[in-house]
Amino acid sequence: MIFSLGHPLRIARAGFVLSRAGLFRDVDIAALPPVARLPFALAKALSRREKKGPDLLPAAISRLGPSYVKLGQFLATRPDVVGADVARRLEALQDHMPPFPQAEAVKVVETAFGRKIDEVFVAFGPPVAAASIAQVHRARVRDAKGERDVAVKVLRPGVERRFRRDLSDMYFASRIGERWFPDAKRLKPIEVVDILARTVKMEMDFRLEAAAASEFAENTEKESDFRVPRVDWDRTEKEVLTAEWIDGISLSDTKALAAAGFDFAEVGRTVIQSFLRHAVRDGFFHADMHQGNLFIDRQGRLTAVDFGIMGRLGLKERRFLAEIIYGFITRNYRRVAEVHFEAGYVPGYHKVEDFAQAIRAIGEPIHARTADEISMARVLTLLFEVTALFDMTTRTELVLLQKTMVVVEGVARRLDPKLDMWSTAEPVVSGWLRENLGPVGKIQDAGRALSALSQFAANLPAVLLQTEKIVSQVESMAEDGFELSENALAKLSEAQARGARLGHIALWLLVIILIVFILR
Repeated sequence: MIFSLGHPLRIARAGFVLSRAGLFRDVDIAALPPVARLPFALAKALSRREKKGPDLLPAAISRLGPSYVKLGQFLATRPDVVGADVARRLEALQDHMPPFPQAEAVKVVETAFGRKIDEVFVAFGPPVAAASIAQVHRARVRDAKGERDVAVKVLRPGVERRFRRDLSDMYFASRIGERWFPDAKRLKPIEVVDILARTVKMEMDFRLEAAAASEFAENTEKESDFRVPRVDWDRTEKEVLTAEWIDGISLSDTKALAAAGFDFAEVGRTVIQSFLRHAVRDGFFHADMHQGNLFIDRQGRLTAVDFGIMGRLGLKERRFLAEIIYGFITRNYRRVAEVHFEAGYVPGYHKVEDFAQAIRAIGEPIHARTADEISMARVLTLLFEVTALFDMTTRTELVLLQKTMVVVEGVARRLDPKLDMWSTAEPVVSGWLRENLGPVGKIQDAGRALSALSQFAANLPAVLLQTEKIVSQVESMAEDGFELSENALAKLSEAQARGARLGHIALWLLVIILIVFILR
């Protein structure tokens, strides 16, 4: 780990801003290791005392910049890392940023295509929306089909450098945390930053987003109530994405939807059923389905935009999701428990009966309430809390699914507070289960098994040859021995000592900087 004085300075600033917003107000100092008590005591002392009024945390994170906005949005999907309360507070974090100047956007476009802006677009308007990574402009193009309006997404200048710096700080803090706080390893902070880094890297290459939109469009092209904008590949590069302009009403504009005569209950059902179709049927779903990314077009179709964050589920995960939802609908708690064990999510040393009992504690209160009092997202949240008691390993794809379902349910309930989530989900889920777990599904499973077996048989000679080489190498090492030179051992010892010294230095630099902030 390369130490830079900039790491603790920037982390201290972030810690100060988050402390003032009350992020650490409820931390139990006595439960922390001795080495962590002073920094967290200072952080609690910095917290603003007022607890009423709007939550200060989302605004504080936005003030820290786009990297921290993305981190906050990602951590909102990880209640296992930050706790349920903080995760709920982070759900309010909005990806709204001030737009950058029109001249800079034009420069990005011209650099990306190697041409003047008027050679790419007939017209290129001012930004209509701005987020942490990019902003969107309305433009006009001309081709063989005539002129048409398009949406142009332009990468924010300098954002890649900013993200690299901030991610470096986050890696530094994660490694310090894992080194000094053994309990932190359970939360996998380095893995969290790894996932964030991969996600952001993919989001900043608009060719990948365009590919996701194209795949999503193919999956949904036969749906009469859902559509995806067409990608203009001729005007898409790494820093610029051009797609069909959507002439519709945002789901966030309920007044305009009402004035246009749309049935809110029907729109809410479409939101829920579309998401479930994509997740369960295709295993590829839009993972950022808030109302700002959803529109109703002139034909009354639900239309999604912004495909930077997409979720994928394998067949096993799709069956897991479908059977769990259906099990709760039918009150078959034993089957819900069995699905967890069959998927390998709960270790085999636990008893199915005990787990089914815990599931029943979640499910039974549901059936004593009216439809508008039942939250599918809340049920899934409780389910993941219970599975933690049974040593269920955190699965990133399932947590992203949970987060998306929370958002989707919120959108649907704002449109129709009386929406019955379970009856809305039942046709999609039961239909998929009949198709995939019935006779036709069994035949398809058999076909997949035969295909896998034939591939294994074809690769068997190469596997046996590789195994023979490995065995030969192990035997040779056993005969000749394996030694580390004194020089190698000395370097290992020196590196370990240097790492420990830097850890001490970094920790106390943080403490000193926080004290300076307090005394200012």
